[in-house]
Amino acid sequence: MNFFTITRGDLDGFFGLMVDNLIQLLVLSALCIGVCGFPLAFITAVVLPGAAVSLLVGNMFYAWQAWKLGQKTNRTDVTAIPYGINTVSLFAFVFFVMFPTYQATGNYVAAWKAGLLVSFVSGCIEVIGSFVAAQIRKYTPRAALLSALAGIAITFISMDFLLRTFERPIIAFIPLGIILLQYFGKVRFPFGIPGGLLSVVLGILLSYLSSFWGDPIYQPGAVEKGLETLGFYFPQLSISPLIETLTYANIKAYFSIILPMGIFNVIGSLQNIESAEASGDSFDTKTSLLVNGLGTLAGTAFGSPFPTTIYIGHPGWKALGAKHSYSVLSGIFMTLVSLFGLMGLIQALIPVEAGMAIVLWIGIVITSQAFQAIPKHHSPAVVVGLLPAFAGWAVLIIQNVFIYLDGKLQTTLQELGVKQIVHFSLSDIPPHLSFLPYALSGVLALSQGFLITSMVWSAMVVFILEKEWNKAAIWASIASVLSLFGWIHAYELQGNAILNRFTELASLDFPIAYLSLATLFLLVKFLGSKGKAEKLGH
Repeated sequence: MNFFTITRGDLDGFFGLMVDNLIQLLVLSALCIGVCGFPLAFITAVVLPGAAVSLLVGNMFYAWQAWKLGQKTNRTDVTAIPYGINTVSLFAFVFFVMFPTYQATGNYVAAWKAGLLVSFVSGCIEVIGSFVAAQIRKYTPRAALLSALAGIAITFISMDFLLRTFERPIIAFIPLGIILLQYFGKVRFPFGIPGGLLSVVLGILLSYLSSFWGDPIYQPGAVEKGLETLGFYFPQLSISPLIETLTYANIKAYFSIILPMGIFNVIGSLQNIESAEASGDSFDTKTSLLVNGLGTLAGTAFGSPFPTTIYIGHPGWKALGAKHSYSVLSGIFMTLVSLFGLMGLIQALIPVEAGMAIVLWIGIVITSQAFQAIPKHHSPAVVVGLLPAFAGWAVLIIQNVFIYLDGKLQTTLQELGVKQIVHFSLSDIPPHLSFLPYALSGVLALSQGFLITSMVWSAMVVFILEKEWNKAAIWASIASVLSLFGWIHAYELQGNAILNRFTELASLDFPIAYLSLATLFLLVKFLGSKGKAEKLGH
């Protein structure tokens, strides 16, 4: 089969992957603008061309890889590995790195540089991980890895878009229903229209009609503003701003986010390669993972602060009849959209409300996988691993409420002519005050480094379930060291800012508590062994 052969299955696969990638860029743009203060012009000129580099590099390679496998095995049904912006890292980096930096500095460029830093280090972890992925997988229980991943999926992805869905049900329910029918009900729509495309089209139509019931989605002048960004934007090398922010202090400050996200990307990609092999397409693991990491580094070098990844869903694209060309088409389309400044216009024509059902589905699938891809009796460990993410999500909500109320207070005082400076801050609340129905200090402590905390507690529960007390004690001891240096649980409040405390002896409470747990597990092992010995002697 010729490399440039395009089949009907490739077109079906292209529409699905294209819509998926397009939604990623829509969400990326909306979050950068709404959360981190990026001007649309900056996203158009710098961020999206950088993302296009990574998408083109990866999609073209995986298409070529699939074509070569077909040539080697004399097959015409090899499906390329799907590839695109990493959804989980996108949300993690925006909410836990770029947003706090923007809050602290008020400077979107500083937030962008912080994003470049974590994306670069994450890409390095992916490259290194291609050589050591098997060892990482060997020593970390699958439930520990997948539950931490699912924690972000169910909170920062699913819950955010679920709440948006119920905010505008008339617009959002039908697109969500289409996605559920296609992916869960296996319904094929008339003329073979991909469910993702149909969902977005109906979402756009309902968004246009929203003005008739008094809740307009489209704002006057949005299309005109989108047209202003049309042009040609060649990718800009961003090595200099990356080097400026590439310091040990910065890496240390964000390490509790970078490390687990990098590991998750490696393990998730590894599992997706295995999924492809189970579908009959056996690709070289090391090469596939290595190119994934190089794609992230290439995008970062040209200004994109968002890692790429090998997507879940290879069996689904294969079932559609997609071969290798669907990946080529997707890479070319996303490159054209990014290089010619079309994203502003697309964002004006396709609101997030029209496409968020696909991202909500992705969050649901990731969370479901955490329960489906593990031994059934490990499911309690997944539940435990989900809980720290809820604390991280709750803290983000609480913090933003305080920031909003403080801003309203300042406005009110100015209107009243009060010259005295009065703030409404998180730092004014006593640490052990039961605030509303929860302990505020507990929520804050659990939220700090919650991705690592999720892994630790889930791993401990797995080994307790397996009665491997030594391994449970080892994980508790690892947590003791991490908490000693402030990688988990440590925080400092300054006004409404929540700062990490990566210092020696950040706090003794958690190190002692975790060591006590480790001692308890070893004591159970010792007493259990002694009890068995006494029975044998008797």
